[in-house]
Amino acid sequence: MTIMQKFFWFIASLGNIGAIYFFSQTETYLSGALLIFTVAYTAIGFYDIYFSRHNLNRLYPVVAYIRYFLESYRVEIQQYFIASDTEERPFNREERSLVYQRAKNIRDTIAFGTQRNLLEVNYPSLWHSLQPQTIHDEAKRVSIGGPDCSQPYSASYLNISAMSFGSLSANAIEALNLGAKKAGCYHNTGEGAASPYHLKHEGDIVWQIGSGLFGCRDDDGNFNPESFAKTAKLPQIKMIEIKLSQGAKPGHGGVLPKAKITQEIANIRHISMDKDCLSPAVNPECTTPKALLAFIQQLRELSGGITNWF
Repeated sequence: MTIMQKFFWFIASLGNIGAIYFFSQTETYLSGALLIFTVAYTAIGFYDIYFSRHNLNRLYPVVAYIRYFLESYRVEIQQYFIASDTEERPFNREERSLVYQRAKNIRDTIAFGTQRNLLEVNYPSLWHSLQPQTIHDEAKRVSIGGPDCSQPYSASYLNISAMSFGSLSANAIEALNLGAKKAGCYHNTGEGAASPYHLKHEGDIVWQIGSGLFGCRDDDGNFNPESFAKTAKLPQIKMIEIKLSQGAKPGHGGVLPKAKITQEIANIRHISMDKDCLSPAVNPECTTPKALLAFIQQLRELSGGITNWF
């Protein structure tokens, strides 16, 4: 028998007898509250010992609920009272604060040093050179596009990777594209097609064509050259990325349940709202190396010569 079980039997027996006697003699608010406490403690503890399915409740009647209460606020307690500004993962408080400050266009610098150990082994840092070099403008970007490409693209070394509308909200897509425009980099649409929110702020766009051919498919899910050409010739579309397979969902592809398909998503992706939307495991236009090369050539011609890659 645990100490809390012994305490329960003490309250259930002597505690209730004492509370009843105290109330009968005084009939004050204090004695009434004490009686209510002992009766409630007894009822809850009796249920915990004889009816609860949890070992913790049976071994520690009543007080086990204190553990459950504290556990429900564990994340908040850890975040606000225990964790330092630099130890959380994947993004610590210092990094999140930096994002919040920049999003609000307020100062993001911290005066009087840093909380990080700059002398630890392998700490990534930049040091002044005793022989500084001049960086030419052409070295700051990389040109993408071979001799068959009539519209090569000069890309930044850092860009925004593929995230589809639907997976991210309209506001998130707009924020990323506006950031891409300000940073002079490109923004990958993800396989969910080039939505109006990708195009609104006129940042450079890489249109990803995945195995579902979203945004350039007919009613049967086949590639639609006319639909592709209409979008690919928009001035914001700088390159086409061909997604060969579902890397995160190998073997069976992806499924967007019809319950999650809104009218807006259906219009953007050119899909039906009446059934689940399937993304095959393999791009149907790129089942062999020769088919891939032929598809690249077709897209290059339809798009007016912009860069295509996979």
